[in-house]
Amino acid sequence: MVATESSRARGVDRVIAMFRQLHVAQRPMSMRELIEATGAPRSSIYELVALLSEAGLLETTADGSVFFGREMHYYGSDYATHNDLISRAHQAILGLVRKYEETTQLCMLEGNKYTVVLSESSARPFNISSDIGVRVPIPWTATGRLLLGHLSPDEIRALIPDDDFVLENGDRIEFDDFVRDVQHAKEQGYCCTEGLSNAFRLCMAAPIRDRTGLPTAALCFMTGRDTSPGRRGAMLDDLLLSAKALSER
Repeated sequence: MVATESSRARGVDRVIAMFRQLHVAQRPMSMRELIEATGAPRSSIYELVALLSEAGLLETTADGSVFFGREMHYYGSDYATHNDLISRAHQAILGLVRKYEETTQLCMLEGNKYTVVLSESSARPFNISSDIGVRVPIPWTATGRLLLGHLSPDEIRALIPDDDFVLENGDRIEFDDFVRDVQHAKEQGYCCTEGLSNAFRLCMAAPIRDRTGLPTAALCFMTGRDTSPGRRGAMLDDLLLSAKALSER
């Protein structure tokens, strides 16, 4: 019995690993790629892909590559419809995009990383976006600074891996500077960052709070650093109002 339960647990772990790899890749992966990425036995991956494809959770393309199936879309749609914050935030995001034609997102922390939960881009030829669900180092983001205000410096240090303070361009964010940013964001009730994860990007983040007043998510604008001061102010005002409306009372 123990061996059977252990085997089933490994099977579930491998399914989760496959789903994560497909999500990170954002494209169909060959069976060889899945086997190498998950480290699972070849026979196990082939068997799981066959079972999940039969259930509609995975689909196999003409060249034999594997990606998410139609059933995954249905489950994701169900979650978005019945999660109150997701549903309301989507409508708020659509309204902000219509008004400003700027990429707008709902962002949260996932463990010791930051992730985009919802994102709508403008119809303009130039827009800035991030992939939904991709885990990004917290220090690279305005949201990360905004959602850590309830933690002490020691707790922040324990949460964030040291390597995550190094940006994609190789520059390093000093820990003390990051902690000061976190405290400043807490005091002013929002956070704006420029040129962190992208040299041309301006990010504005406004907190969505739970009933205790703790920020649990953020509504964000992703725009260019050349945005005028007047437009920045108007965008920030509307972002704060929308986030406040989404907060629990």
